[in-house]
Amino acid sequence: MFDFANSQCYNQKKTRGGRAMPKVYSFIAWSGTGKTTYLEALIAALKARGARVAAVKHDAHRLSLDREGKDSWRFAAAGAEMVAVADGEKWALMEYRPRSLEEILAQMHDVDIILVEGWHTEARNPILLHRAALGQPPKLPPDACFAVVTDAPLDSGGRPSFPLDAPEALAEFLLAQTEE
Repeated sequence: MFDFANSQCYNQKKTRGGRAMPKVYSFIAWSGTGKTTYLEALIAALKARGARVAAVKHDAHRLSLDREGKDSWRFAAAGAEMVAVADGEKWALMEYRPRSLEEILAQMHDVDIILVEGWHTEARNPILLHRAALGQPPKLPPDACFAVVTDAPLDSGGRPSFPLDAPEALAEFLLAQTEE
């Protein structure tokens, strides 16, 4: 069973530079469950309610944001440790070394909630996403999770449970947690 009292939960009132730390929730599910699709809808539901949201995705394959021959690729190929690309509306920074989830989270600011897809071994406030229609058991025991999202009845071990087709319900719950 997940020990929330002794975990590295981010849902404690912590501050960084005088600002409240964002709440962090990791979504745990088997590949093909629909994590990205669900998170897309959840982000929209949170934004519609005024939340500032960040998302972190772990790529189990080799991350490739750049293309061979582009200027930024050429800088990295020449040995640059970091390459930033910017236009008038957004920017991206590529750092060529591994980072832990903890290090990545420390770089995120000015948001209320951070949603994490992947990083099962470093999960923060894990939310189990279970699609019974796939015929697989839950990826984690429900009672080891912060909450459960499912498409069918599932013993959630006393944890809050939400329907897979209603991300708005989880959005309301998560926003209530930010107010505590």
